[in-house]
Amino acid sequence: MAKLTLGFGVLLIILSLIGYIGTGSTHPTALIPGGLGILFIFFGVMANSESLKKRMLWMHISVTLALLGFLSMIPALVDLVRLVRGVYFPYPAAVEEKSVMGLLCLLYVLVCVRSFINARRARVS
Repeated sequence: MAKLTLGFGVLLIILSLIGYIGTGSTHPTALIPGGLGILFIFFGVMANSESLKKRMLWMHISVTLALLGFLSMIPALVDLVRLVRGVYFPYPAAVEEKSVMGLLCLLYVLVCVRSFINARRARVS
């Protein structure tokens, strides 16, 4: 799971760079997903430990942050549906980037929760 966290962090950094360059490098807020990506790379490095307790701690911290990231992007997902239906937004690239970030966070949470359940089942049996 630590490698997944590292990969997720890299994806967020790539997303932020695409958003920043795609907007003509004029909107520094497009780099916000990159900040989250750096945190996930840190969490992935910390979770790459021999200690089960440390690994569990850092993975639970990362999935909690990803859940908060998804929950905070729900309005952007609603705006994406509105954008597809033809509603005008002054910065459609921002709506798209936030929506991708929200979907990536949701995917990460789902994969981590599935892994946590499988790990618990493996410990019990």
